[in-house]
Amino acid sequence: MKKTLLYFIIMFMITAFANAQYLPGTSGSRLCSQRKSSMKSLPDLKMNPLSGPTHSFDVVDYKLDVNLYKCYASPYPKDYHATNLVTFKVVTALDTIRLNAVNTSLVIDYVQLAGISYTHTGDILAIKLNRVYQPGEVAQVKIGYHHTTTTDYAFNCDQGIVFTDCEPEGARKWFPCWDQPSDKATLDITVKVPSNVKLGSNGKLADSTFHGDTLIYHWISTDKISTYLMVMTSRVNYNLDIKYWHKPSNPSDSIPFRFYFNTGENPDPIENLIVPMTNYYSMRYNEHPFQKNGFATIGGNMFSWGGMENQTLTSLCPNCWQESLVGHEFAHQWFGDMITCATWADIWLNEGFATWCEANWEENAAGYVSYKSLIDNYSMDYLVNNPGWAISVPEWAVVTPDVNTLFNYQITYEKGACILHQLRYILGDTLFFSGMRAYSADTTLRFKNATTVDFNGKINQISGNNYDWYFNDWIFQPNNPEYVNSYDFTNLGGGQWRVDFATTQQQTTPAFFRMLLNVKVIFTDNSDTTVRFMNDLNNQSFSWTFGKQPSTLVFDAKNDIVLKQAVTLLGVSSSRSCSEKFKLMNNVPNPATYSTKIIFETSVPMPVRLDVLDLTGKVLSSADHGICQKGNHTIDLDCSTLAPGIYFYRMQAGDESQVRKMVIQK
Repeated sequence: MKKTLLYFIIMFMITAFANAQYLPGTSGSRLCSQRKSSMKSLPDLKMNPLSGPTHSFDVVDYKLDVNLYKCYASPYPKDYHATNLVTFKVVTALDTIRLNAVNTSLVIDYVQLAGISYTHTGDILAIKLNRVYQPGEVAQVKIGYHHTTTTDYAFNCDQGIVFTDCEPEGARKWFPCWDQPSDKATLDITVKVPSNVKLGSNGKLADSTFHGDTLIYHWISTDKISTYLMVMTSRVNYNLDIKYWHKPSNPSDSIPFRFYFNTGENPDPIENLIVPMTNYYSMRYNEHPFQKNGFATIGGNMFSWGGMENQTLTSLCPNCWQESLVGHEFAHQWFGDMITCATWADIWLNEGFATWCEANWEENAAGYVSYKSLIDNYSMDYLVNNPGWAISVPEWAVVTPDVNTLFNYQITYEKGACILHQLRYILGDTLFFSGMRAYSADTTLRFKNATTVDFNGKINQISGNNYDWYFNDWIFQPNNPEYVNSYDFTNLGGGQWRVDFATTQQQTTPAFFRMLLNVKVIFTDNSDTTVRFMNDLNNQSFSWTFGKQPSTLVFDAKNDIVLKQAVTLLGVSSSRSCSEKFKLMNNVPNPATYSTKIIFETSVPMPVRLDVLDLTGKVLSSADHGICQKGNHTIDLDCSTLAPGIYFYRMQAGDESQVRKMVIQK
């Protein structure tokens, strides 16, 4: 084995990133995250009997009758009167049902039918029933209520515009409900508005009738909806275009796409795009599942950026007829709306999927290189700005986290999309797309809810293999692997050569990620071969024999494992373990801004040199620090000239070398 370090080949998560551009604020996924993480609709949640995915009853249907007539004229009051007929099926014997209803937003006027009395405190509406109901029975309570004049950011009203915007748990601010994503119900909503108002909602328009100067809209969704996806969107003098998409399975069956837009906007680019986009998503994931669909731009400054994927009627910011945003939000109709996360611990099944679909739509339009550029951008941003928690945190199923955590762009969106990309690499395209299609077609999940375990199980079923290891390590653990690899070539004689490869992960938490790795071996005749192998232990070694002379080795040459940092050395070196002569620690602080401290320990006097390398392996700076005596040492490294990003620093101490990762943020 060679002891002299000949050269570095740094294989980082973005081998193609040098020519890619990251355009913050323009991708649909980033706009979506910015919108949702800025939401103020989430009340101050505390542990209460309604938290979590289990409950003593299931809501079957909400039938709302809402009078918004006076909300469209100055001074644009936010108060309205409504009724809610709740049909529910009993799961465990009960004589009381409890619904979410925020006290500052909703005032309960009466309860009727099976409801005989109520209390409304602590944002919980407890309705006493007329008897004890047994499991399997179906009952109804009718609730009369009115909305207050408060500004709650779930029900929005100003300048002739009225709309709701509820994710994650704002529906409880405009109607009493069991406000958890796992409780899907059908919706029947009748709304009274002035005759010059257009109003859209979920499902299909059953009818709209004039009564003098009043227009009554009646929308019915026979497909179940999670409460946060129930919506009303309206304004005075809304423009409306309707386009039709014909089902491939039945071309005579046309689906209306309704485009509500503000005066001065031009939705033509998306109106022209929606048919091919629907065709593509239907081919990839399953035929478009709903009776209608549509998009509505929200005027004014109440919805200033991003989008919200309300079931069959997506909200968009003013004039945001942007392909990437529409591609992201529309993908939610499959992943997020048709199949909805069962708990907030599974939110990546919504946002990570839609972010990946946005990239996949780009692949359809412009090819794999464009797709991969987006994936690489996602991974780069995640690796630089990783806040340090897992994609799925079990506690979120019980206690809803704050919106900045729940909709964190780096974790929920970017890392979620990269998880799917790596799964595509592991499975190969045929199995991966078969798995995505089988997941969206599963009758136990369609129009219902899914957990990460459900998706994991579907991938296992379609592939015929067990991929629990991937989901357990990469979704339920935080952070990502940091590989320090080494390799060597040995001439065995007779034209035979052995390639030795060793890999170690040096991250702190968690200690190890199992992964299907790959190396590309390049030979002196300019031919090459790629070897794939399972890395299921830390500090693991592999050997292969070839009938020709290798010249170099590249770790993960196509950067398929995007959620990683890696350095690969020719010559098995002490960087794989702690040297007896010296030890290089992680820099402090890390991430750094304009300076950082490099900390190391020497057991004997030795000359020390420090190099800083970029992602291509280029040495950006090199400095000799003379003979360092036995003991602990600190070098102050000037980072002021380094752009934000990820770097490596290499310390040569005597005849040994060690490498660490460094992040620069400014």
